[in-house]
Amino acid sequence: MKILIADDEKLARLRLNSLIAECGNSFQIVAEAKNGLEALQKWKQTQAEVLLLDIRMPELDGLQVAQEVLKFAQPPAVIFTTAYDSHALAAFEANAVDYLLKPIRKDRLQTALQKAQIFKQAQLQSLKTALPSENRRSHLCVQVAGDLHLLPVDEILYFHADQKYVTARTRSKEYLLDDSLKALEEEFADLFLRIHRNALVSLRHIADLHKQEDGQVLVKFHDFAETLAVSRRLVAKVKACFKDFKLSNL
Repeated sequence: MKILIADDEKLARLRLNSLIAECGNSFQIVAEAKNGLEALQKWKQTQAEVLLLDIRMPELDGLQVAQEVLKFAQPPAVIFTTAYDSHALAAFEANAVDYLLKPIRKDRLQTALQKAQIFKQAQLQSLKTALPSENRRSHLCVQVAGDLHLLPVDEILYFHADQKYVTARTRSKEYLLDDSLKALEEEFADLFLRIHRNALVSLRHIADLHKQEDGQVLVKFHDFAETLAVSRRLVAKVKACFKDFKLSNL
């Protein structure tokens, strides 16, 4: 099985390398990463079958990395490695196959890798669930010129679906996403409002709802010239949600 090790401490990575070498030649380390963003980038390059993830890492933590890879059609088995036991529940909610406390023992690592082998892809697929709102991401991973970047959700004006592509729009740029519009709606239900079958709009960035002479309602943004049309069947709901949002933020 191909393994990717992600830990911001070099000594921790060296120890895992040594322990995995003792576990037999059926395990191959294909990449190492010093932070969560690098881990995602290298996983996409290598398609490692197992991720050994430290939880506390720069850029993205291990839990965020696990949440990201679960959105792919063939996610890897995730094993968390950490010096803290306080994240155990969150780790298993992220569908981890095991949770190893540092210093990691060889027998525990072997057991975890055996679980990863048994935990077939079909089981991983069936366990994929929408993230609860309290665990929603603060940043999205987007590709810019072949590199991964973190896009703050607070900067996104709206999400838009066009056939099989979904984009996130900020005031300055548009980014292509791997997420479906439905998954984004579920994850950010209290921040983004569906105004059309192909669009979710950030409530905090709506300046006004403008009704034209023909009855069409448009979403107008703060400091952004573009407008978006509201589906006629959703107008009442959009108006009510926007009103409630403004009242709750007075």
